[in-house]
Amino acid sequence: MSSQHRVAVIGGGSFGTVLADIVAHNGYPVRLWMRDEALAQEIRDTRINSRYVPGLSLHADLEIVTNLGDCISAADTVIFSVPSKAFRGILDLVKDFITPEQNLVTTAKGIEPERFLLMSQVLEVYFPNNPVGVISGPNLAKEVAAKQLTGTVIASDSETLRETIQDVLQCSFFRVYASNDRYGTELGGALKNIYAIAAGLSAAMGMGENTRSMLLTRSLAEMSRLAVHMGANPMTFLGLAGVGDLIVTCMSPLSRNYRVGYALGQGKSLDDAVSELGEVAEGVNTLALVKAKSDQLQVHMPLVDGLYALVYEGADVSTVAQSLMARDQNSDVEFVLKRS
Repeated sequence: MSSQHRVAVIGGGSFGTVLADIVAHNGYPVRLWMRDEALAQEIRDTRINSRYVPGLSLHADLEIVTNLGDCISAADTVIFSVPSKAFRGILDLVKDFITPEQNLVTTAKGIEPERFLLMSQVLEVYFPNNPVGVISGPNLAKEVAAKQLTGTVIASDSETLRETIQDVLQCSFFRVYASNDRYGTELGGALKNIYAIAAGLSAAMGMGENTRSMLLTRSLAEMSRLAVHMGANPMTFLGLAGVGDLIVTCMSPLSRNYRVGYALGQGKSLDDAVSELGEVAEGVNTLALVKAKSDQLQVHMPLVDGLYALVYEGADVSTVAQSLMARDQNSDVEFVLKRS
């Protein structure tokens, strides 16, 4: 691929900034769009995004822009790195600038409530003729910024798009692996937030390493059970976008979802937990959506059922904690034994 392949990254948060910087270091023309002109000018002057990744000195060739039309129009590949709750709002702003030959990639991990749509599916609603891809995995932006070895997944039906993202993003510390299971890759990134709540809950209640390992593996079984029921490849959940992302989310005390679970494990209410965080963790909203979907599809998800009872129905925390895995089916590895 020519080094003149042009990239636009929409969203100047931590992950968007880090990705744009990698693209610039790899020698590709890249523009990073952000809403805040004052912050954009500060970054142009200092080459540091002090709000989101203060420890990263940005490449001199990375352009920081606030004109969305110019940013999109100059790109061959557009990477959307914005929160899922802001996704449609951004697409409404860019829809008149996108052309059918542009690659469209999302890094957002979330589910749209009304139709249980993932963000790449929302992209397809707006741009049905464009190649679409998903970047997902255990990707803590601060560790990527510190050049700690990290793996991610680019998932798309388009082989050309997959190879393009590998070319523009892969480097000595950021390894990009390919998948054609876009739905499973993206769904894994959304579902794991639920189980981080369970991980925080177990930590607050002093549960041991045996319990944590069982929780992680049963969480993986639940995730893959629902995803396969909805058309995903079960093998996807053995990779970075499945078990990899699950591990990093459930083991990080800095995760908002983990902290919500920890507060609940201390006997606090959901309102108190959210008040401490200052915002609702993604997993809280995802939990309600997945509970409704699993009930609708009659998919067995006892961890989701128990967490829902705790978070939304005021169930006793000790009772829920003890019963979280009590109703799980007896097969160890999902899909090996048929459920009776």
